[in-house]
Amino acid sequence: MGDILIGTASWTDKTLLAADWYPKDAKTPEKRLAFYASQFRVVEVDATYYAPPSEKNAALWVERTPAHFTFNVKAFSLMTQHPAAVRSLPKDLRYQAPESKTRVYPKDLPPKAIDKIFEMFASALMPLHSAGKLGYILFQFPEWFVPGDESRAYIARCAERLPDFRVAVEFRRGTWMTEKSAPRTLAFLSEHNLPYVCVDMPQGFDSSVPPVVEATADDLAVVRFHGHNDENWKKKGVTTAERFDYLYSPKELKAWAPQLEELAGEAKRLHVMFNNCYGDKAVRNARQLADLIDD
Repeated sequence: MGDILIGTASWTDKTLLAADWYPKDAKTPEKRLAFYASQFRVVEVDATYYAPPSEKNAALWVERTPAHFTFNVKAFSLMTQHPAAVRSLPKDLRYQAPESKTRVYPKDLPPKAIDKIFEMFASALMPLHSAGKLGYILFQFPEWFVPGDESRAYIARCAERLPDFRVAVEFRRGTWMTEKSAPRTLAFLSEHNLPYVCVDMPQGFDSSVPPVVEATADDLAVVRFHGHNDENWKKKGVTTAERFDYLYSPKELKAWAPQLEELAGEAKRLHVMFNNCYGDKAVRNARQLADLIDD
């Protein structure tokens, strides 16, 4: 069985900081990360979806964590065809955005600007990569990113743009993984040696992807737990944290444990990430699952 790394999709979420999970003396970013790294071996950086990472922060993450700690990093929104706030763009690219817009999509910028974003994203993460602490870059595509030749070509192109990094692919459109379409989707990812991100998430929405558990690369498999807050999943006016406000029960985790162990037998390493980041729910569930699998 491959190595199983279990962690959460954040370590600085405001609701987590308010939940008293951190020791009272862990009041600085350095001490919080050090404490988190004493509890888990992997974490996901989601802030990079909203603004590209900086090389300075990547270097600090290297310094502040143990030798074998791993960071998974979410791709910047424009890299996955989501919109981005103009103010989040690198300063030398902001002038290329239409003056009338405060948010832009990739189509609103010159292709060379998007190329530059990929280049800068990769350059900023080199300290993590060089230290052997970079796991995968999470490419979570939006629900309007539907199956088709153009979409598949774009996924392949993303991986080509980041040749030094591991690109993992998560979908937010159920049509990628229907009973009819799943074999083709998984075969495409396998052909390009791209890890498929298996998800556990609310069902019954256009964005709902069924919990198909498959490995499409020999070296890495990924599962992300989004919870089952059906009421808030598409509710307008709720915060991101409220959308993921869900605590997995011991029964639910116990049902997942054998599936994860089987998946770990298909890849050298399995990353299990809890994205139910409301309060201390993600860290509690991550610890509970780790105890189940250790047993």
